[in-house]
Amino acid sequence: MVETISPATAQPQGRRERNKMRVKNGIYEAALELFTQQGYDQTTVEEITERADVARGTFFNHFQRKEDIIGEWSERRRVRLREGLTSEGLENREGVDVRHTLLRCMSILAQITLASSAQTRALLTAWVRSGAPLHEEPHTAHMFSHFIKEGQKGGEIPQSIDTQLAGQLLRDIYLGTLFRWAHKPADQGDLEAELKAACNVLISGLLSD
Repeated sequence: MVETISPATAQPQGRRERNKMRVKNGIYEAALELFTQQGYDQTTVEEITERADVARGTFFNHFQRKEDIIGEWSERRRVRLREGLTSEGLENREGVDVRHTLLRCMSILAQITLASSAQTRALLTAWVRSGAPLHEEPHTAHMFSHFIKEGQKGGEIPQSIDTQLAGQLLRDIYLGTLFRWAHKPADQGDLEAELKAACNVLISGLLSD
């Protein structure tokens, strides 16, 4: 449903591996700070390495291109989503209440974004321009599809519903709402409320099929 924790976030074993992870995290955090402060396109690898206090070659030991920072950011968001689902016992829950579960998914996604909203606003445009929405595996769509399938098993969702398509539509709702929120002034818009309202519209259609 959602990918396992990546090597980038798993606890490394041994001093050498811990040191490598510390350096990688330092580069990653320096890059995100600069992207947020001055924009992705305006930030160079040289500026990132200077901020992280490492040699230029060290950057390329951990990331092949500046664009790979975006992939790392996206992956770490997915890990936090998985952790949120696990902490609420939603991943392997039987007799799932589809509406409750999908709305909780939207709440967790909103909380991940709002925990670092300025950073998310800065990275979203770069994520789109890199083509990630097209070439990345649609993990959130798979997650939504999984819960809809569980709803079918429990009799909440009609068997006639295409669970893959429904999952893709929920992903579209999530991303579309996220992009609209990102283009509003920082003090406007309630992301969680907007995500849940949009999700409710689709869920109502699924339940009344």
